Amino acid sequence: MVKSAPSPIASRKPSKVEGIKENSNFLREPVATEILQDTTHFTENAVQLLKFHGSYQQDNRDNRTKGQEKDYQFMLRTKNPGGLVPPELYLALDKIADEYGNHTLRATTRQGFQLHGILKKNLKSAIATIVKNLGSTLGACGDINRNVMAPPAPFKNRPEYQYAWEYAQNIADLLTAQTGAYYEIWLDGEKAISAEEDPEVKAARQRNGNGTIIHDNEEPIYGTYYMPRKFKICVTVPGDNSVDLYSQDLTLVVITNKKKQLEGFNIFAGGGLGRTHGKEETFARLADPIGYVAKDDVYDIVKAIVATQRDYGDRTDRRHARLKYLINDWGVDKFRTQVEEYFGKPVEAFKPLPEFKYHDFLGWNEQGDGKLFLGISIENGRIKDEGSFQLKTALREIVEQFNLPIRLTSNHNVIFYDIEPDSKEAIQDILSRHGVGDDPSKIEPLVRYAMACPALPTCGLAITESERAIPGILERIRTLLDKLGLQKEHFVVRMTGCPNGCARPYLAELAFVGSAPESYQLWLGGSPNQTRLAQPYTEKLHHNDLETFLEPIFVYFKKSRKSKESFGDFCDRVGFDAIREFASTYEPQTANGISKSRHRVNLKEEVYSKLKEVAESQGKPMTQLVTEALEVYFQNLS
Repeated sequence: MVKSAPSPIASRKPSKVEGIKENSNFLREPVATEILQDTTHFTENAVQLLKFHGSYQQDNRDNRTKGQEKDYQFMLRTKNPGGLVPPELYLALDKIADEYGNHTLRATTRQGFQLHGILKKNLKSAIATIVKNLGSTLGACGDINRNVMAPPAPFKNRPEYQYAWEYAQNIADLLTAQTGAYYEIWLDGEKAISAEEDPEVKAARQRNGNGTIIHDNEEPIYGTYYMPRKFKICVTVPGDNSVDLYSQDLTLVVITNKKKQLEGFNIFAGGGLGRTHGKEETFARLADPIGYVAKDDVYDIVKAIVATQRDYGDRTDRRHARLKYLINDWGVDKFRTQVEEYFGKPVEAFKPLPEFKYHDFLGWNEQGDGKLFLGISIENGRIKDEGSFQLKTALREIVEQFNLPIRLTSNHNVIFYDIEPDSKEAIQDILSRHGVGDDPSKIEPLVRYAMACPALPTCGLAITESERAIPGILERIRTLLDKLGLQKEHFVVRMTGCPNGCARPYLAELAFVGSAPESYQLWLGGSPNQTRLAQPYTEKLHHNDLETFLEPIFVYFKKSRKSKESFGDFCDRVGFDAIREFASTYEPQTANGISKSRHRVNLKEEVYSKLKEVAESQGKPMTQLVTEALEVYFQNLS
């Protein structure tokens, strides 16, 4: 029998969170006791367990008053495999947002919804309402498999998309926590009405598979300690990277035969983007190809990979606990060998795949069975009513009137599907009356492909602004591009308030990662299709210096790009040395086209070489280093 215990590599003491999980009676205590107490917040131990139930305790920093208790409130996150939101669930969430929340919904980058601003006294009612309307928050957070993603496009004439949806749901079911704690705490023990689980999934959960399950345990797959850290899975189809597949712990790619019948799955593993500033041992990493399995073996290979991370992942250092670090430390071959030990046979060779492309599926589209689907762009995922822009009201009216299901996208947009063609005009009228567009060609491209995390004021990890800052940042970038004669250019921009990477900035062409109040790391060089990691270009860029800093980079791009080369591909091709060198001698253009005069000084070759070396190591332009050094020198003179 394999025990879900601290990793064999860990002769060190397990982390505090491991102890909290061990002593929780499978996620029950102290949450079950504290939810009954008339308090505004939970204790630290309960907060750690509350995540498994789909909620984060937060403090609205905008409302902090010195000497007063924190403004405690809760974020609830739904778990929607493949992004599916039934109409009754959407209407329930819309109502909860108004009755208990901050009157907004937020579509997440993992195809779920978040509700913000819920008070502790209303938490139980909110969760119970979600569950009774075909939803769940169980496992949306915590050290467990999170929401299983899949391409959101409802192509009924492309079976591979239907397989992706089917197996996203089945794998989500396979890895759902089996503890009764969720229903005991939030529904007083009443089991939810839900779709019948696939018999193959139920059988696979109990099938031992060379030590993948823990016998006589309430959690046969997770065991007493659950996972060392969160675990993220997606299922996609060849060529479709609408799910950022390289950022996942585990990705399954549907493989069909010439008759479009399912044959099996290619497997990627070891992706992950979370990192910590100043901790070089933490890093973003792309998933590696592992191999291929036939469709009959898919649940067993998923269990084998989960068991490998469960039993060998680092339980002593949570910064080193994700699957990406295990694979990075071991190497793919050793990892594959251990997986095969649990799996019981060799993994087959990886099947050839086409190049992956990003798709957002916005606008009106045929879904292949005579019906339509409509992708609506949701800026930063925030569904709200604001002035003449009444997005929340418009979406509610569409669901109420047409009873349409929704698929959320990984770029926090919304897709309505199964639309009868004769309903199109009425839906367009609802959107138009509420100031919402349905034509993606009319969206500013920088906005269309951008993402930002919520950050301030509620995220406890946020160092600086993100969601509230990015509209202004994008407007300034567009103004700068227009000024430089790059009116037709756009690229993938992402922003986060901290380095944990919830908006997946490390796959963007240009990304801002919060590093200090009002300041960001700048990352460059990801691909337009999110298949290559960006790299840090500078450690701290104050938002007031954005135009001055970016102008030489954009000018160099304009002068030296290849035909039709994207900004991210350009940065990756020429390299940061060349970009910094160009920026160090760049002379900004005035409105009349005359270069501003710049003072120059000559340096000895050895001094210049040292300056260049230090500038590269610190990610700063050489002129910035010289200016900083001279300022210190003159201060010492006085």
